[in-house]
Amino acid sequence: MPLLKKGLFLIILLSIFLSGSTPIPLSPIALAAENHKKATLSTALESLLNTEPELKGSLAGISIRDQETGTILFEHMSDLRLTPASNMKLLTSAAALKVLGEDYQFITEIYGDGRVDKGRLKGNLYIKGNGDTSLLASDLDKLSKDIKKKGIRYIDGDIIGDDSWYDDMPYSIDLAWSDETTYYGAPISALTLSPDKEYDAGTVLLEIKPGKNESDPVVIDTFPNTNEINIVNNAKTGAKESATSLKVKRNHNSKVVTVTGRLPINASVKKEWISVNNPTRYTLDVFQQALKKEGIHWKGTVKKGKTPQIASIITTHSSIPLSELLIPFMKLSNNTIAETLIKEMGVVKKGEGSFKRGIEVLEEELVAFHLDPNNMLIRDGSGISPIDFISADDLSMLLYEVQAEPWFPTFSQSLPISGNEDRMVGGTLRHRLNSDNTKGKVLAKTGTLTAVSSLSGYMESKDGKKYIFSILLNHLVDEEKGKDIEDRIIETLAEY
Repeated sequence: MPLLKKGLFLIILLSIFLSGSTPIPLSPIALAAENHKKATLSTALESLLNTEPELKGSLAGISIRDQETGTILFEHMSDLRLTPASNMKLLTSAAALKVLGEDYQFITEIYGDGRVDKGRLKGNLYIKGNGDTSLLASDLDKLSKDIKKKGIRYIDGDIIGDDSWYDDMPYSIDLAWSDETTYYGAPISALTLSPDKEYDAGTVLLEIKPGKNESDPVVIDTFPNTNEINIVNNAKTGAKESATSLKVKRNHNSKVVTVTGRLPINASVKKEWISVNNPTRYTLDVFQQALKKEGIHWKGTVKKGKTPQIASIITTHSSIPLSELLIPFMKLSNNTIAETLIKEMGVVKKGEGSFKRGIEVLEEELVAFHLDPNNMLIRDGSGISPIDFISADDLSMLLYEVQAEPWFPTFSQSLPISGNEDRMVGGTLRHRLNSDNTKGKVLAKTGTLTAVSSLSGYMESKDGKKYIFSILLNHLVDEEKGKDIEDRIIETLAEY
């Protein structure tokens, strides 16, 4: 795997985290020792929870298990259904690995519906998307080169983008109106494009630099270049060492992106990702630019449509495998990948690429992990819904059960690793849990929404004890302070 040194990592990982299946019974002596440790641990954790002022008036669901046996060592409102935020991605990734498999790839296809004669395609050219969130502008360049190699220089018809692999519902049911223009709320399409290898599909990357002189407009570059956003640059270059106050906002249901604020003249490049309004048109726009670069022209228009059955395949592009896609998905908590996986599972298992069918598949797969979907409320795959509900006990059970799966190393290596500053290793935990007891010893999924913070995963204590944990904090006045509480719980657990 290009993103990680997979072999060495798996050896280390498997030596630390043992796989499990059903809970293992203990001998009487071991049971007595276990009960004593549980009592001591419970006292320490209950004291922390009872004296934490930020938890007053909030809800805290906590479940801690022995990783090897599955035995519950500590629980605090662990059966209470709470909003998991991005801990929902643990369910989505496990189901996707089970349904699709580690080697699953998403194929982008190029078709023509006419014969090629003396460099002319006597018909339309189609680009058919099948859910590849890792598709880049460079991949469209390669597809255009392949088309040229097939002898096509001119198209008598139209350039048509086909996104019919999924339905036409671009947003999960509870996505807030105000989130639709953000990178984490980008619309879902079967034909979409990412600006870079973080694979926030349906977004454009803005690189913002200071101008040459104070009060000059800032300099803005977009990647990839596209007509699907129109930038209004009202931002100025500020004095040296002055505060940065940049704001980037896309008008709702619009291509207009407004940049305001100030950037110090000595500042480094600032990166901002912003969603496009229509991923299919966005991909088509970048694709037609790629065709022009290869000297390929056409008579008609560039538009959305459906590939007819009579069309013939010209060339294809395969995505990175699911095992690699899980790295940015879980490490960086990528919502677009989450919702795409939901729709893809719907297509594969039920013949319909919709949120409804995909969530049905997810719920059905949870039964294999000894979970009852009737005890949960699942509204999406990313956890962005404030009314996703699951208990900490169910999350810790999932984490225990997946250890028996052949794809567990792929699942576990996709989790952020505490204190590792490499963005594609430490992910959302790269600046957390940096103490000697916890650095590099916690593999866990983070989660954040307004008034919600969560953390669930695996860890090893300073004495080598291996734990599974799930911490769900709801109704917080300040969700950022929830991270401090989670870290203190983990630091306490590391002592036992």
